Amino acid sequence: MINIENRPIFDGTRMKRNDAKGSIRRWRKRGFYSESVLVKKLEKFGYRAVRVPVSNPSRNPLPDVIARRNEHIYAFEVKTASYYAYFPKVQIEKLFSFLDQLIPLIPQYKHAVLAAHFGRRWIFREMNWKDWEGGRLAEQERILKRDKGNFDLKRGERK
Repeated sequence: MINIENRPIFDGTRMKRNDAKGSIRRWRKRGFYSESVLVKKLEKFGYRAVRVPVSNPSRNPLPDVIARRNEHIYAFEVKTASYYAYFPKVQIEKLFSFLDQLIPLIPQYKHAVLAAHFGRRWIFREMNWKDWEGGRLAEQERILKRDKGNFDLKRGERK
């Protein structure tokens, strides 16, 4: 159907589809923004860091951000949230798989870290190698805005 201005008139289904595309774009931009902010924050504290530019619902074991400081390597999974962030077991396993398969160091130098971005506040949680090796990872990890993380970004180690 064409209106007077020769522009197509969209029915409700077409507009909904465009709205869905827009919301997906906004969601991806949010993730990109938090990952970029984390890279800058890491560099500020003396890390060498890069954002992995991959949309990663795939089976590839790639983290959102990879960082190095001295001899330590960090793989970050980043979530943006307003009050709580959930990290599925599959994503946590990908961090460990990446570190295990591609980083030829002993586990004490490899760190799988969950990063939750709540506006100005960041909470970091380092996951335990022994839990992964023993198959004892939870089905998901949840980080609440009021939680305290167990990883000190300035020192690069657990609190």
